[in-house]
Amino acid sequence: MKQNVLYSNNVDATLNSIIEGGNYNAVMVLVDANTRLMALPLLPCLSDAHIIEITPGDDNKNLDTLSHAWSEMVKCGATRHSLLVNLGGGMVTDLGGFAAATFKRGIDFVNVPTTLLGAVDAAVGGKTGINFNGLKNEIGVFAPAKAVIVSTIFFSTLPQQELKSGFAEMLKHAMLHSHESFERLLQVDFKDIDYDFLLTLMQESLQVKQHIVEQDPTEQGIRKALNLGHTVGHAFESKALGDGKPVPHGYAVAWGLVVESVLSHILLQFPSNDLYSLARFVKDNYGAFHITCDHYDQLLDLMRHDKKSHSGEINCTLLKSCGDFTINNTIKEDDLKAALDIFRDLFEC
Repeated sequence: MKQNVLYSNNVDATLNSIIEGGNYNAVMVLVDANTRLMALPLLPCLSDAHIIEITPGDDNKNLDTLSHAWSEMVKCGATRHSLLVNLGGGMVTDLGGFAAATFKRGIDFVNVPTTLLGAVDAAVGGKTGINFNGLKNEIGVFAPAKAVIVSTIFFSTLPQQELKSGFAEMLKHAMLHSHESFERLLQVDFKDIDYDFLLTLMQESLQVKQHIVEQDPTEQGIRKALNLGHTVGHAFESKALGDGKPVPHGYAVAWGLVVESVLSHILLQFPSNDLYSLARFVKDNYGAFHITCDHYDQLLDLMRHDKKSHSGEINCTLLKSCGDFTINNTIKEDDLKAALDIFRDLFEC
């Protein structure tokens, strides 16, 4: 699955050329309340598009919101020859991609991510979906966007928390790629962001993801590498959501990267100096996810319900070293509890 990823800070012209070249009978744009206010005015090519507005927040990535999007598509007379532009973060591109992929058995959609997380994670790779029954991304399909336009023009309005959330996915890609990439990202200072340089780092990061996705578009093999940090991270995220204290996806991934790096050290001798470097960077920039041993059984149960689990086992991607990963690692309960103990020690939870 070759993804059409376009890197441009002239987003309006780039998107307009796609619209004009598609001869669409209707163009719709899916936004949340924030991107309607902050991002949509930057794209005059969408001035005549039918606006579908949804409520922001990952807890709204659900069936009710999906049904609302479908209803709006019907209302504007959308057909198989219509286009949906998903303008927003990962929640918008996940849900919008699923809405487009299932409406009339599939219509074209373009992702225009407005967050760093959306750009380097959700918008590229063909995964779409919604949360269901308290579980992240439980319902969805693989459906590549007609195009993904990656840009930094929207980032200056983002709070630092949003930038850090996306950066965690870049950190994951770097760890999958090489020690040099990993070390370079650890030098980034969120208090002084160079957006032109960030676009270069984003392109490097997405090339790692694209290389893996093109080999395995439906996650039957090597694409599972991209789940590094996510088995534990999704459990942290689901627990926080269930507790009514949601955390940003990238923060959960950052904490998950630390736990799974601990597992990698225990099981595969992942270098301790890289583990400590990662833990320091995550603690300094993301804080701690506070858990006690009383939460372990709940977290393990959430991991068993992860989509990577086939028969109730806990499955992780692990690292021998940065750039040398292994997939389909079945993790014993005692090893995971030991890793969670060490995680708490590293973060002084």
